[in-house]
Amino acid sequence: MSIELFNESGVDVPEQLIIEAARFAMRRMEVHAGAELSIQLIDSDSMAELHVQWMDLPGPTDVMSFPMDELTPGGRPDADDPGPAMLGDIVLCPEFAAEQAKSQRHSFEHELAVLTVHGVLHLLGFDHAEPDEEREMFGLQGQIITDWYSARDDRKRFLEQAARDTRLLGDIGFADREGR
Repeated sequence: MSIELFNESGVDVPEQLIIEAARFAMRRMEVHAGAELSIQLIDSDSMAELHVQWMDLPGPTDVMSFPMDELTPGGRPDADDPGPAMLGDIVLCPEFAAEQAKSQRHSFEHELAVLTVHGVLHLLGFDHAEPDEEREMFGLQGQIITDWYSARDDRKRFLEQAARDTRLLGDIGFADREGR
């Protein structure tokens, strides 16, 4: 999967975390490995302009998704036999996300991960305009975030154990400190 991130927001963000969350969501949703995604981080004023232009709503918002109309050969990612495709663009507003995280009493990083997954789901055709759609989308979003944190924790434990094993093998003479 190719994910490009452009930070034009002026806010320092954990870019790798955003990319990891997007990649995890795409894999979880079984998006073709050749799919492409663009994530753009913009300031509040720019987001407000997009919000008015595309949603006819005033002020900035946290995330907007713009599915790609022209797909590469292979079809849509939700087709029976999906091929690689340009999914589209996710636009995030870190300033808005920071305020939202503060008001909901969780971390900025968590808010960015949730908004990224939310954006991916929108690109894949999920919506929350109706109560049934909202339950489905937010339920799926919550499960993906939970699974992502679990996978990150598993990876962290694996790496910590590998480091301990390398030190132990070095201490007893079976390998040098780098595990060779």
